[in-house]
Amino acid sequence: MTRAGRWRGTERLVLPGVLTAEQAERTVDAVLAAQRPDGAIPWFPGHHLDPWDHIEAAMALDAAGERDAAEAAYTWLARHQQPDGGWFAAYQDGDPARPVDRARESNFCAYVAVGVWHHYLSTGDDAFADRMWPVVAAAVEFVLALQQPGGQIGWKREAVEDGGAIVTDALLTGSSSVHQALRCALALAEHREEPQPDWELATGALGHAIRRHPERFLDKSHYSMDWYYPVLSGALRGPRALARIEEGWSRFVVPGLGVRCVLPNPWVTGGESAELALALWAVGESDRAVRILADIQHLRADDGLYWTGYVFDDDAFWPVERTTWTAGALLLAVAALGGDEATTAVFGAERLPNGLAPGCCPPRIR
Repeated sequence: MTRAGRWRGTERLVLPGVLTAEQAERTVDAVLAAQRPDGAIPWFPGHHLDPWDHIEAAMALDAAGERDAAEAAYTWLARHQQPDGGWFAAYQDGDPARPVDRARESNFCAYVAVGVWHHYLSTGDDAFADRMWPVVAAAVEFVLALQQPGGQIGWKREAVEDGGAIVTDALLTGSSSVHQALRCALALAEHREEPQPDWELATGALGHAIRRHPERFLDKSHYSMDWYYPVLSGALRGPRALARIEEGWSRFVVPGLGVRCVLPNPWVTGGESAELALALWAVGESDRAVRILADIQHLRADDGLYWTGYVFDDDAFWPVERTTWTAGALLLAVAALGGDEATTAVFGAERLPNGLAPGCCPPRIR
C-alpha cells in the first residue's frame, strides 16, 4: 500500500493530545512489521502468540484500513483451528508447529467471533463471512461446552496430554469477554439468517451471571480487568456501569500515569489503560477516556509501539517489552472515540443481540 493510501486509513486514528497522523501511521507500521508472512501476529518478533491478543492486533489493523493484513490474521486462525474448535493458548513466535501452552482457554477461543464480526463490518465482505462462519461456529460450540449450570464459563480445557479436563472455575474478566464474543456470534448468525437458539440461551444465562451473581466467579477483584471488563464487554450499561466505574476509580487509576494492573503493585499498564478508555467511551465518558489515553503516552517508544507497563516506584519500564496488543488496544480506543463504525458497533453493544435472559431472578434486578 502506498504511503498516501495508508494516510487515508489512519486519518480516523488522529486524536489531539494522544496521536498525530504521523504517530498513528508509525504505530500501525510497527504492528505490521511484527506480523509474520503467514498472518500470525505475536506479541513481538520472537515471542509467543496467543489467539486473543492476535485478534486484538488484527482488529486494530482493520481500524487503520489495513484490510488485507487483518484478513491474513483471520486466515491464520482458520488454518490452525483444532478439531475441537479451539486454539492452543500460546504458540512460539506464532509458529503453529510450536505450541508452548496446549491448553485451550475459553475467552481466547471465543474472541474470534468479535474479530470476524468487526472485519465483516469493516469490509462488508460476505465471502469472508461465509468462509469464517464454520470457524466461528466451531469455536462457539467449544466454548459453550465449558459453560457451567450457573451460566458462567469455565476458563479453560487442559491439554490433552494433561487429561483434557474442563477447569470449571470461572473468571469474571474471561467470561465477560466471552459474553461479548457470543453476542457478536449471534450478530453473524442473524446476518446469515441462521438462528441459534442454544447460543441465545447461553448468552442470556452468561450475561445474567455477570450482572447478578459475582459469587459464581473466582475473586480476582484486585485486578483492574475484573473492575472494568463487565462494562467493556457490554454486559453492564447505564447507571450500574457508571457506578462500577466510579467505585473502582480511586483504587486503580493513577493520575498522569494510567491504570494499575493489580493492587497494590505500583505498576501501570498500557493495555489495561487503553481498555478502560474504551469502556469509558462506551458509557459516554469520552473526556475521561481521552485523559487516560493521554496519560499513557509516556509508554510510547520511538518505534511507535508501547511499553507493556511502568513501575512508578522504580521509574522503570517493566517488563522490558513493547507489544502489538498494547498498541492494538490503544488504536481501538482511539478508533472508537473517532467514530469508526465497526469498532463502535462491537464495543458500543447497542446493536448486538442480547440473548435470552433466564427467569431465576425477578425481572427488576436482572
